[in-house]
Amino acid sequence: MNEETTFKPCDLVIFGALGDLSRRKLLISLYRLEKANLIEPETRVIGIDRFEGDAAGFIETVHKSLQEFLNEPVDELVWLQYSARFSYLKIDLTRLDEYQVLNTVIDGKSRVMVNYFAVAPFLFTNICQGLAQCGVLNEESRMVMEKPIGHDLKSSIAINDAVAEVFSEKQSYRIDHYLGKETVLNLLALRFANSIFTTNWNHNTIDHIQITVAEEVGIEGRWEYFDKTGQLRDMLQNHLLQILTFVAMEPPVNLQAQSIHNEKIKVLAALRPITKENVELKTVRGLYTAGEIKGKQVPGYLEEEGANTESTTESFVALKVAIDNWRWAGVPFYLRTGKRMTYKRTEIVVNFKQLPHNIFKESFTDLPSNKLIIHLQPNEGVEIQILNKIPGIDENIKLQKTKLDLSFFDTFKNSKIFGGYEKLVLEAMRGNPTLFLSREEIEQAWTWVDSIQDAWAHIDAAPKPYPAGTWGPDDADDLIARDQRAWEE
Repeated sequence: MNEETTFKPCDLVIFGALGDLSRRKLLISLYRLEKANLIEPETRVIGIDRFEGDAAGFIETVHKSLQEFLNEPVDELVWLQYSARFSYLKIDLTRLDEYQVLNTVIDGKSRVMVNYFAVAPFLFTNICQGLAQCGVLNEESRMVMEKPIGHDLKSSIAINDAVAEVFSEKQSYRIDHYLGKETVLNLLALRFANSIFTTNWNHNTIDHIQITVAEEVGIEGRWEYFDKTGQLRDMLQNHLLQILTFVAMEPPVNLQAQSIHNEKIKVLAALRPITKENVELKTVRGLYTAGEIKGKQVPGYLEEEGANTESTTESFVALKVAIDNWRWAGVPFYLRTGKRMTYKRTEIVVNFKQLPHNIFKESFTDLPSNKLIIHLQPNEGVEIQILNKIPGIDENIKLQKTKLDLSFFDTFKNSKIFGGYEKLVLEAMRGNPTLFLSREEIEQAWTWVDSIQDAWAHIDAAPKPYPAGTWGPDDADDLIARDQRAWEE
């Protein structure tokens, strides 16, 4: 273990430890942290679920999960160290009396209790009440909860109110795993540590910004959940708006959590409302039909297992967004996200304004604008698109587009690049709230998204079809083409 760290060890209690989120994400992320010697030696992992079992059975489940989801061979020496941390308790989370068993394993004097809610939000209230009633919590205790935190503003407030009765805002860690990605965090360094960007990050030099979160996958067996949620609530309300806040925020006073939260909230508060009067001009809803992805035929949304063929839930959203403040006056943000698209891709494209005069007409009738392209996944990195002279002595000056490419994997070969969950789980155990969402952020985002949802209900228009394996419905191209612009492809 790394003996230089001074963080207090934890009792990391995972509620829903046998569930899909725990098995696919949390337990895999903890193994990677173990392998990197980033977990305190005395930290323990306590699995909680409603099924009968013991520590040995839980350890076997974790090992099977690693074999299935790790994408690399399990290091047996790391595994021995990792598995020694585990214990398991059976608790029916709806029965408050059963939480008393936690008193047999929690040691609040020597370890911080970190409660990870890897369960459906309707159980959050039960867990909070059970923890309060059994008396295992203290001022150091923390709570980590996953999205979705509600399905609208009203339900979000209800969940946050229930949590706040037991955990203070300082003790509450709300996760959006995109905020743990290296390229999202690098936005802070890119924008606020480099004068070339800091002095040119406003309406004077930027023409428009695109944010794309494209998924290859369809519903993956989550049809009932997703059909009640839709892509607007499932992806845009959290992931895309969080990326947007990092792109658009003002410089924070420092890197403390409250300073960053304050600036992000200002961006969310400045989002121009999308209402029934302008929703048809500012938004596009889509629904994937049968198509082909990587040579494989895939069904349409209404043909997925368990589908309601009358559903009008969207699997694709594109928006034109305005931020009403000085920095971004007149600069549109184009956001799009969808399932069953051409390939998995998350990126930010900052399009700078064209130069007003062109002396290189032999190469380009209109000079292409410079672009800053920030890749979040699958390959994290940054590209800058510029124009460069083609080498040669026997011709006039001719230009071509070139890229300055900073791939994180190529540039930082000696640095371990982790996924978003590893970073966030580690920060939760260490007690650093900087990369987590505040209650006000979430409720401000819901306020804006609810207005869009209400506007869609008012116009009662069905989503536009698009074949699986494409970049969405034609209407999404029209949305940006009306402004004489095009999506980055």
